[in-house]
Amino acid sequence: MLTLTADTLQGRYVRLEPITIDHRDELKAAIDCDPESWEIMSVNGCGEGFDDFWGALQGETDRGERIGFAIRRLSDGKVIGTSSYLNIRRLHGGLEIGSTFLNPDARSGPVNPESKRLMLAHAFEKANAIRVEFNVDVRNARSQAAVQKLGASKEGVLRNHKVTWTGHIRDTAVFSITDYDWPAIRERLEFRLSETFV
Repeated sequence: MLTLTADTLQGRYVRLEPITIDHRDELKAAIDCDPESWEIMSVNGCGEGFDDFWGALQGETDRGERIGFAIRRLSDGKVIGTSSYLNIRRLHGGLEIGSTFLNPDARSGPVNPESKRLMLAHAFEKANAIRVEFNVDVRNARSQAAVQKLGASKEGVLRNHKVTWTGHIRDTAVFSITDYDWPAIRERLEFRLSETFV
């Protein structure tokens, strides 16, 4: 049985704070940019789309369907993005990590790998998860590469899986990490974070 709770998660580079109304302005400042990246997201957090993004986040949180995090960079205290636990299946011990968006100035560094390490450790070691999924638009090569670099296994592609906010009918690449995989992946992530970003 999954016992997932909305806890603050802190590492060397970032602190993941469960999103509250107090994060709204900082989060908007962090993610209301890079319209091209939002074009291939399920929802739009950019420009006029932010209010709908925020409303969906709040609604899913209130219904217990999602735990969203504001990602705060420790070096300067700035909120630089967001990620969430989604599709929480308490009875079956599974969940998805997704709805991740990082400000362009926080990409290609320690922020994403450490955020994912913190979220995965919380899911497997505290919440008793047996499976974590990542669902990525097949057009999003950067996100697919990042998920594979974490050590997740690609399981296949769900055809015509979602209609995005632009009306595009998207195919979704599905990746997973199981509780069996986690110890080796954790070790690899910890090595990567200690070696690459010293």
